[in-house]
Amino acid sequence: MKLQTVDRKGTKKSDVKRLRREGFIPAVLYRRSQPGENIAVNGSQFSAILRHVKPGHLPTTIFSLNDESGKERRVIIKEIQYAITTYDVTHLDFEELLPDHKINVKVPIECIGQVDCVGIKLGGVLRQPIRHLRIRCLPKDMPLFLEIDVQHLALFQTKRLHDLDIPPTVRPLVDLNEVVAAIVKR
Repeated sequence: MKLQTVDRKGTKKSDVKRLRREGFIPAVLYRRSQPGENIAVNGSQFSAILRHVKPGHLPTTIFSLNDESGKERRVIIKEIQYAITTYDVTHLDFEELLPDHKINVKVPIECIGQVDCVGIKLGGVLRQPIRHLRIRCLPKDMPLFLEIDVQHLALFQTKRLHDLDIPPTVRPLVDLNEVVAAIVKR
């Protein structure tokens, strides 16, 4: 997913408002052991990309930022801010991916096998209290998502985070005894 960026010179509130009126989204690019770099991305281009990202998968989506000089950087979104009333994107924080530095990221968890689930066929409902797993890994080892099979769950049965197939190169940052999926009555 490619995004064009421009350097952001002014840091005053009036400069940021002018950028937003021109259709840009102010952003900050963070790099390891360096101060953040003020940039701006094209708002309509970012919105078009955002429409193609599956819900919940934004934290693991890798973007390629191209600046005015032609330099390309691979990044992920660390924080996104929205307008309260319109839900328009007002600010972005990017983190540059360096091949030899580990990152912390929230990986989405997807439940599969719901159609054939025994507990759902008996009138139960799937509840998923945890939708993301916080992990630490190198950028090349980052999974796009994790799957958990709920096909054989009966009523009142659960699956926990330790039931996920977590790659050995990934270190979870949470307790793996937490319930990730449960079949409950309506």
